[in-house]
Amino acid sequence: MHLNSDLIFRNLPEGIFMLDKAGRITTCNAAASAITGYEDTEIETKPFYTIGDGQDDPIKYRHELALVQKKKRLVVEGWKLRKDSTRYWAETSYSAVFDESERLTGYCVLLRDITEQKKKQLDLLESEERYRLMVEAIRDYSIFMLDPDGYVVTWNDGGTFIHGYTESEILGKHFSVFYPSADLLEDKPKKKLQIARDSGSYREEGWRVKKDGSLFWASVVLTALFNDRNQLVGYSKVTRDLTQRLKDEEFLRQSEARYRSLVEQVGDYGIFMLDTKGRIVSWNEGARRIKGYSADEVIGKYFSIFYPEEDILNGKPAWELKIARSTGKYEEEGWRLRKDGTRFWANIVITATYDAEGRLSGFSKVTRDLTERKMSEQALQDSSDKYRQLAEELSVTNSELSSVNRELEQFTAIVSHDLKEPLRTVRSFLQLMDRHLDQQRFDLMKPSIGKGILAAQRMHDLIDNLLHYSQISKIGLQRQKLKVGDVIGEAIQNLNDAVEQSGAQIRVNSDVPFIYGDRVQLVQLFQNLLANALKFTNGSKPEVVVKSWMENGSVRFVVEDNGIGISPDNLEKIFEIFRRLHFANQYAGNGVGLAVCKKVVERHRGKIWAESVPGSGASFHIVLPKI
Repeated sequence: MHLNSDLIFRNLPEGIFMLDKAGRITTCNAAASAITGYEDTEIETKPFYTIGDGQDDPIKYRHELALVQKKKRLVVEGWKLRKDSTRYWAETSYSAVFDESERLTGYCVLLRDITEQKKKQLDLLESEERYRLMVEAIRDYSIFMLDPDGYVVTWNDGGTFIHGYTESEILGKHFSVFYPSADLLEDKPKKKLQIARDSGSYREEGWRVKKDGSLFWASVVLTALFNDRNQLVGYSKVTRDLTQRLKDEEFLRQSEARYRSLVEQVGDYGIFMLDTKGRIVSWNEGARRIKGYSADEVIGKYFSIFYPEEDILNGKPAWELKIARSTGKYEEEGWRLRKDGTRFWANIVITATYDAEGRLSGFSKVTRDLTERKMSEQALQDSSDKYRQLAEELSVTNSELSSVNRELEQFTAIVSHDLKEPLRTVRSFLQLMDRHLDQQRFDLMKPSIGKGILAAQRMHDLIDNLLHYSQISKIGLQRQKLKVGDVIGEAIQNLNDAVEQSGAQIRVNSDVPFIYGDRVQLVQLFQNLLANALKFTNGSKPEVVVKSWMENGSVRFVVEDNGIGISPDNLEKIFEIFRRLHFANQYAGNGVGLAVCKKVVERHRGKIWAESVPGSGASFHIVLPKI
């Protein structure tokens, strides 16, 4: 089951990252590497935001993780950078992962490259934008669109009724045909377009000309239309009769109501009003100080000019107005842009305002600059994380030191005993030789000398093994991605002579393709285990099986043999240095091999143990972390 889950994870077509509860990457699948250009080893243990848009924004990232914990799931879109610095539009889906006790254990992140989809969406929105903005600007009767140069591009029945032109007669004509000759001499049409472009809209009352040459008194609203990138796409023009003069008084009353509502909503700093379409209609000193725009520069502009590019492409400004309109108020924190392009972390409150009849009249917007406070919070969080990590490291170090002390006590006791044994032998034979000299029994000295030399050689071998054992902990661990088959194959190749002499059969059944670790030490681990399997036999041909599989996120290895087995009392003792269960004339060796195996496994943060029934072979079990 674990193998199938791992294969499914690795081969899913969607990019998937697994994060720990601090938001650091623990693993990712092949699709994620293909999208980002990073191999899993390059980004492991790094915060997920480091593969974002290149700005390394921990504040926004922590804000997103907090939302995931609260809502269980969060989907965001935005630009990201691949390893080769090319941009792509990404849809990032965060999901919180909890254990059986409902405690947060980490996050699962689904990453999709939707650049082409986003491009098609933007193309469609742009084609519909003109018509949508024109329809939303409806006031009364005659409604039509002009291109940026003032030529009529759409027409409606109201235009035919008021102006007298049919659609086929007016399309493509310049809108100056509606102006009296006196206005044309003053170049008034061109000037009004300029005013609307600069201020966002132009309103006036005045004489206009119908197709038949007759004049009528008109209220005209000329509105400049901008896309989300604040680029001029044309104008909407609304013309109506002024038979109901009371509408002027209503307009004044609505203006007073908007102002009163604005005053009531004041909390801090930047305060301004938007019309129903999101265009700025008022500006205060606090807004000028925070955002850097003067009133002349900003009034009439769509309020999306304060938003980062990603928010604009995601349609966030319009979405915020939609929420404020449906619920009465919208509030959030996020990045906003000043006039000079710098960012600040803002608290935003948008409140819908209504007239006496309950109709939407616009929005009030209050902005507070929280950058300094957020930076202080981030610094405090970083400091807390640093000290927490230091405490964890100290705890691990203390545990390791305690383990080392226990091991050192055991090591000292065993080593002192084993080193004294050949030393006692040498001393004994030297004393015997001394007596032979006194007795002038020279013929008996040679056997004593030979046995003394053997004892000295034994001591020499013990010291060499001690040095080898101690070097395992001193040499730095060279962790790398290794093929399991290559590691075991190299260990078997090193034992080629012993395998041929014993006629052994060694089978390898591995379901795990790769593991991370030190190649030299892992080869030595399997070489020692295989060498013991070849040595401790009861005369029959050795049969050895090496198996591996994934188990609870770790790699499980088992080395089984058909040898003499190990008694239950000795299953733990065999991993002690110089611990030998048989006389040297039965099975050669010095009791260091399995101690080395244990040391290698522990350096790789793993576990090793033995299982056996005497006379029925033994199996050595190793559990190592996958990464």
